[in-house]
Amino acid sequence: MSHLMNTYGRQPVAFSHGEGVWVWDTEGKRYLDALAGIAVNTLGHAHPKLTKVLTEQVGRLMHTSNLYRITAQELAADRIAAISGMDRVFFCNSGCEANEAAIKLARLYGHNKGIELPSIIVMDQAFHGRTLATLSATGNTKVHKGFEPLVPGFVRVPFNDIEAVRDVAARDKSVVAVLVEPIQGEGGINVSTLEYLRALRAECDKHGWLLMLDEVQCGIGRTGKWFAYQHGSVMPDVITLAKGLASGVPIGACVAHGAAADVFKPGNHGSTFGGNPLAATAALATLDIIAEDKLMENAVKTGAIIREGMAAALSATPGLKQIRGMGLMLGIELDRPCGELVDIARDAGLLINVTVENVIRLLPPLVLSEAEAKEIVERLASLVKTFLGKPQPATARG
Repeated sequence: MSHLMNTYGRQPVAFSHGEGVWVWDTEGKRYLDALAGIAVNTLGHAHPKLTKVLTEQVGRLMHTSNLYRITAQELAADRIAAISGMDRVFFCNSGCEANEAAIKLARLYGHNKGIELPSIIVMDQAFHGRTLATLSATGNTKVHKGFEPLVPGFVRVPFNDIEAVRDVAARDKSVVAVLVEPIQGEGGINVSTLEYLRALRAECDKHGWLLMLDEVQCGIGRTGKWFAYQHGSVMPDVITLAKGLASGVPIGACVAHGAAADVFKPGNHGSTFGGNPLAATAALATLDIIAEDKLMENAVKTGAIIREGMAAALSATPGLKQIRGMGLMLGIELDRPCGELVDIARDAGLLINVTVENVIRLLPPLVLSEAEAKEIVERLASLVKTFLGKPQPATARG
């Protein structure tokens, strides 16, 4: 019996090592990794440049705490500011911590403006984390269940619906910010329109709100630009980062611009581990390698191979609803629950994920080659065709 808490529905496999987009289990079987640790392993597995940098850093210094200056953290903040156009960075250890920081920042911003009970507009189908505040901001009742009472101060509206935001503005003067994912990951790879993001920016400017973008999953080159908001030339007040920022070393970041950059003062927020020498070095190396090896361009190219290849392979297959996403953040929506495909694909040597019951989620490492992208298509399309060709239970057909 395992002494681990029963918090995960783990799959019956353990991995021993990896190389690039491939991993091997403890029995020696090889798998093509189209999930990248849920968008974390930006550089794949055992990237030689990252491995060398981290090994050297472990041999020098791993942790000192934020009681002292950390040179690598300062350099990582400079690099994030340069690629984002933002002003200041707070480092933490995860996406939910980054979003917690953003929520606290927004509340303090509101209090500083004299708003006693500040609230934040959030979206249906959003996912922002599993801490009490971030699960309260999340638009999923399954995540909420059993953890009530939820943290107050969130106003929920439909995603991609600017009129709903305007309706809230007309009746609720407690709003201080909008928190939104440019691409909803856990919600099913739902992509915000560029017009929507621009309209949100305009509404925030009009009412003095902060525009806070959760790029925990879609940021760090995954969509073909450093950040998804850059596709629409929208400048947010706050962005939150984590997952792919350090290629597997735990890190998160809350990044602020303009007035938002000066909200936190010493004592308002903190983290023991956040941005320690090891994590900050991993982030710097990841950003360097993405730029040097043109991995954002590669994400666009290989993502198009997968998207177009799956569309062509499944075009005549009843049951396919939509293929959507950007770069190497892709969702294939079917007309029925398809969670069993995770096990089927794993048995066939392919690691994928299914979210919101009927969306196959693909998040391969950015080092994916064209040949490997085609192999994902070849393996997955065949499995999906077979799955969709099976008779549905009477209950599924309605």
